[in-house]
Amino acid sequence: MDPMKQITTKGRDIEASSFSIIDAEIADNYGGHEFTSAQWSVVRRAIHTSGDFEFAKLFHFSDDAIDSALQAIRSGCAIVADVSMITSGLSQRRMEQFGNRAHCFISDEDVVSRAITSGGTRAVEAMRRARDMGLLDGGIVGVGNAPTALFEVLRMVDAGEANPALIIGIPVGFVKAIESKEALVRQDKVPFIASVGRKGGSPLIVSSLHALMVEAAR
Repeated sequence: MDPMKQITTKGRDIEASSFSIIDAEIADNYGGHEFTSAQWSVVRRAIHTSGDFEFAKLFHFSDDAIDSALQAIRSGCAIVADVSMITSGLSQRRMEQFGNRAHCFISDEDVVSRAITSGGTRAVEAMRRARDMGLLDGGIVGVGNAPTALFEVLRMVDAGEANPALIIGIPVGFVKAIESKEALVRQDKVPFIASVGRKGGSPLIVSSLHALMVEAAR
């Protein structure tokens, strides 16, 4: 079936109604927001995905995040994820618009083997493999689960080993999740989208990427 026909009119209407409700509640109950239109598209989808309006306070964007992301997507950039839940959740239809491909190496045998040998995490080794394959330069990195992956990509950027077009850092959890996102927000070498605090997760990486793909297609 033509992938464009997989989205029904009823489905579009439900999504549009949900976004209208979110817009109204943000205005009426939370005093509105100060995001740009494109930034709000990302944050609104996060709220839609999670049902949690607190994300309107937690999301941070570097000044060049949206422009860099849209240019990269339109150029057919690679998307590198820390866990396979992200790659499984991304819409193939949306990625096909510009020829984007999603990659996750967390379960590859050589990645697992290197992690066991080094005593580190698979997430770190997976990002190193993506670097060695040339996927990080000009690509979009999405981290929704593993703070160690986010720290490693930031180390690579600082060392001049990788130059992503965008890092989306929204790892969920209690061990180093907050610290990894704070490190992302503090740095100024690479464009970023981050949601600070403990909340996060793979669904929010997926929703953020979908929002950016929709914006890129406008």
